[in-house]
Amino acid sequence: LRGNICKMASYALVFAILALASSQAFAGDPSPLQDFCVADNTSNVFVNGFVCKDPKLVKAEDFFYKGLDMPGNTSNPLGSKVTPVTVVQLAGLNTLGISLARIDFAPNGLNPPHTHPRATEILTVLEGTLYVGFVASNSDAGNKLFTKVLNKGDVFVFPVGLIHFQFNIGHTNVVAIAALSSQNPGVITIANAVFGSKPPISDYVLAKAFQVDKKVIDYVQSQFWMDNN
Repeated sequence: LRGNICKMASYALVFAILALASSQAFAGDPSPLQDFCVADNTSNVFVNGFVCKDPKLVKAEDFFYKGLDMPGNTSNPLGSKVTPVTVVQLAGLNTLGISLARIDFAPNGLNPPHTHPRATEILTVLEGTLYVGFVASNSDAGNKLFTKVLNKGDVFVFPVGLIHFQFNIGHTNVVAIAALSSQNPGVITIANAVFGSKPPISDYVLAKAFQVDKKVIDYVQSQFWMDNN
């Protein structure tokens, strides 16, 4: 009897460990518990996501977005424009764990190094040529850079949370579509966050972090930091 109890306890422990590992492996946007939960953008209630609209008031338009055929305005210092379709633009995405974006690039246009804290991104080039890449997290071997030149029809994936970029190395405009594994993936543009935060990070802190003179940091912080979203 004692042996059976010990064996059962061992099985229970293994099951608990596997359950914990699985919960970590599949961490992400929570799974929906109903057919849909259209975001109620008029609600003043704050939850992890958005409050559901009354299902009786839901319409087909709540699952519809129009306009991705329109080129984004790339006449900015970066030469790129991201047109997102997240739960903010398309209320029907709430709880579905997916979103997308159109990205337009002028020649030499750049979608600067950034991360999506809540999503993996898979990018498809529709027109033109892009040089893309991402950087792995800290390791004894350093931060490895993975890069690829993409042409029309090519696909590349950027793992969740890692710094990545896209750069138009061709002589024509580029159009790409990005799919993301979150209804609200978020974006942190590295240069903007580090040098354009409000209030600014102490220049003494940044000077020590980048091992440069404080005057260099003061100059960089004085520049105009824009968003292409």
